[in-house]
Amino acid sequence: MQIISNDEHELLTTSQIELVESILQHAAQLEGVEEPSELSVTYLTNAEIHEVNREWRGKDAPTDVISFAFDEMGDEEMDFMLDEDEPHLLGDLVISVERCREQAADYGHSFERELGFLAIHGFLHLLGYDHMTPEEEAEMTARQEEVLTHFELKRGNV
Repeated sequence: MQIISNDEHELLTTSQIELVESILQHAAQLEGVEEPSELSVTYLTNAEIHEVNREWRGKDAPTDVISFAFDEMGDEEMDFMLDEDEPHLLGDLVISVERCREQAADYGHSFERELGFLAIHGFLHLLGYDHMTPEEEAEMTARQEEVLTHFELKRGNV
């Protein structure tokens, strides 16, 4: 899977971006994501994600992660066919690095654990996972923890 990482403000270190990419690659393998596939991850400030959240979700507040699944086109968006050689466009993840730092401190675990959690959480949403019912939440939580445990990113692991 090709991952396009956008960190124009240099909010993360190279190793932190590589960790996110490794987590997403591992999750893609576990989930059987078809190849070739493509995903973008953009790292923003709280102010920037607040604007995105307001514009695209109608929520006037910052948030931690937003997933824009390419396969979930709205009525006003044009549906088109990609060539067979083109990658399957999974979508875009937008992560607030500031919110990530805040939540890591609040939850008492490392910044890397929270960053990994936000990445895998958003990625699973792109693949159709949700947490609207207790059953869905249990399934999504189990998958998230499986991936994070593989990278030894545990809760309360400061």
